[in-house]
Formats: sequence, C-alpha cells, structure tokens
Amino acid sequence: MSQAQLSAQGRLSQGYLSQLENDEVQNPSAAVIFRLAQALHVDPRVLMQAAGYNNLSGSQSPEEYEVTVDPELLRFLAQIPREQQMHLLHLLEGLDPRSQEEVAR
Repeated sequence: MSQAQLSAQGRLSQGYLSQLENDEVQNPSAAVIFRLAQALHVDPRVLMQAAGYNNLSGSQSPEEYEVTVDPELLRFLAQIPREQQMHLLHLLEGLDPRSQEEVAR
C-alpha cells in the first residue's frame, strides 16, 4: 500500500504519515492509531505497542493489554470530527454521576 493510499484510507495527511514514519511524532493519538490499524487491517494493539504505549502487565504480547474502552467505540469516535467528539464528551460528562457530584461541591 502506498503512502497516498494509506493517507486516504486512514483519513490522515501524507505529511503526518511521513512524520510518523520518521519518528517526528512521539505520541500519536489512539484515534490515529485506530484509523491506521483499520486501514492496514491489523490489530490496533500491535500499533499501540509499536508507538511505545506500554501495557500494564509488562509483557510484550499485544493480547496482554488491558482495554477499558470498547474498541468499537474508539473506532466510532475516530470517524467523527473533533468538534462533535467534544460535544459528545460534554453530553456524556453530564450523564456521569461523578461529574454531577463535583458540580455540587
């Protein structure tokens, strides 16, 4: 797959992909990693490990990552614009009883 094809399928600029390839981007976001994994048809945990995200158990196996967020939810979020992600976050925060307790204090 060419860089142009990966750029299009991963919904990332070619410039950003070039920076990733040249280690100029130190901490790509989970959304970027999930889009790349989807475009490359690989397990996103493999890319997380390659990007330097450490797992909790210290093992090098991608199966050992503790996932606290549903991967389908992350894929969905990666596909919507950042502004809509923030709107959704504020909506969800309003539903979280912990957030309501902090406001009451």
